[in-house]
Amino acid sequence: MMRLFLALWLALVGLAPLSIMTAAPAYAVLPDEILDDPALESRARELSRGLRCMVCRNESIDESNAELARDMRILVRERLVAGDSDQEVVEFVVDRYGEYALLKPTTGGANWLLWAAGPLMMLLALGVGISYLRTRQSATEVGAGHLSDEEKAKLSKILED
Repeated sequence: MMRLFLALWLALVGLAPLSIMTAAPAYAVLPDEILDDPALESRARELSRGLRCMVCRNESIDESNAELARDMRILVRERLVAGDSDQEVVEFVVDRYGEYALLKPTTGGANWLLWAAGPLMMLLALGVGISYLRTRQSATEVGAGHLSDEEKAKLSKILED
């Protein structure tokens, strides 16, 4: 009996991490938000995955339980029911909440500078590093082999003592 209990316990403990890793993500969409048309609901879910919750920061509105995320999900569904295209819905949300509402910001406008800043800084650091190493390599050691007659006399006197 003890062996059976131990075997069951080991099986459960061994499978628990596997079930956690394969668990489906939990969505915060409530039943009263779901559209009757499966095609529109599918579009709404796809759009919701690309929009950021303004309260939770790095969660999509599809995953967030915040009230504002719920309002944004309802807004997306209302716009789709009104006949807007996916692009028009996204533009409406961006006009209303700003570009920060996009989980993947665009590269147009002033954002190109933000996208390019990382690689540009890396190139700048690489240039500074190479320049430093080249000047350090070509620099002569200070005072090496340039002793005056007086310094040579003092050095020989020190070495004799």
